[in-house]
Amino acid sequence: MMRNTVIATAIIAALVIGLLIGRGVSSPAPAESEASTDREILYWVAPMDSNYRRDEPGKSPMGMDLVPVYADEVDATPGVVAIDPTLVNNLGVRTAVAERGTLPRRIETVGYVGYDEDTLQHVHTRVEGWIEKLAATATGDPVQKGQLLFELYSPTLVNAQQEFLAALASNNTGLRNASRDRLRALGVTDREIARLENEREASQRIRVYADSDGIIAQLGVREGMFVTPATEVMSVAQLDKVWVVAEVFERQSAWVQAGQPARVELDYLPGTTLTGTVDYVNPELDPRTRTLKVRLRFDNSGARLLPNMFARVVIDGLSIDNIVHVPREAVIRGGSSSRVVVDLGDGRFESREVLVGIESGDRVAIRRGLREGERVVTSAQFLIDSESNIDSALGRMAVSYTHLTLPTMIIRG
Repeated sequence: MMRNTVIATAIIAALVIGLLIGRGVSSPAPAESEASTDREILYWVAPMDSNYRRDEPGKSPMGMDLVPVYADEVDATPGVVAIDPTLVNNLGVRTAVAERGTLPRRIETVGYVGYDEDTLQHVHTRVEGWIEKLAATATGDPVQKGQLLFELYSPTLVNAQQEFLAALASNNTGLRNASRDRLRALGVTDREIARLENEREASQRIRVYADSDGIIAQLGVREGMFVTPATEVMSVAQLDKVWVVAEVFERQSAWVQAGQPARVELDYLPGTTLTGTVDYVNPELDPRTRTLKVRLRFDNSGARLLPNMFARVVIDGLSIDNIVHVPREAVIRGGSSSRVVVDLGDGRFESREVLVGIESGDRVAIRRGLREGERVVTSAQFLIDSESNIDSALGRMAVSYTHLTLPTMIIRG
């Protein structure tokens, strides 16, 4: 009986205390209503670094006044942040519209100028002998068609000339023709054969002349050297036409084909753009660089383009139609995903994950995550993106904390 009385007394006392506490808490109603008219400040942040937060006003590490972030400025949607218009202006936030249209597969790469190998002439002898006189003495020397390149002394050629002279003296037409054909097979020109017929005297030196205009691209001998048919004496290249050999990345190899327009710029000619076409696409990749070599052909009147010059090449590949694309600087690339910051209006911004496509010059295709007409941030988007990521992370932490602690409280109760 005594025990029940004690329990009842304790319960009544607890109810009285609870009633008094409730009245005490609810009594200052006018103060609460007055405070509700003030905007609630969540935290203070540095204008140039959204990761720098404080619970009270102060200075940022850069000496700037901290900016308050109000509770009514923060959108409830994860990844969405609200920024004061003044701060937006101070940060220099710029935006661009996501457009839908045709996006060419533009290939920007580098290359180098080379000789047009279709005009390259390699000079060899057809007999063994010695270089007695070398007219072209240095690589890069200009030559003209019909100009003397070198004189060759060869016992084989001397004997062949004497046989031809003997055939001429015999008046044997068959022997004469056979001797003439042998001289031609040994590399003696018709000009030299005509001289033999007129002068009837063998020459100790056979002269070799240039077949076309050009320059000495490679010189492999000097005067007095012994040469064989396997020796490359020299090579002569023309400069009125040149090749530009560009290297295309493996992932872009399917974008290029012969006949596509191309543009070339060189440091040697600032402000000048040369236009041409893709002449040939190599059917295999370079095993060392893993690139595809593409050949462009250009007229080179005045020899403005010199072999081995460095060139910047732009090739307009096949186009993709009806695709949403944004400026390249609007895309924030991560390790496994890419994002853009979308301007929702009224100072609200959303960090949104997107699936990017090809890059064409300063534009990037967006295959998923963005609609035509939406505005994306092209400057200061990294600051906004970091702010939204922090807010989203805090929101997830709050949800996780609620899910984890409520059952524990229930169990303890």
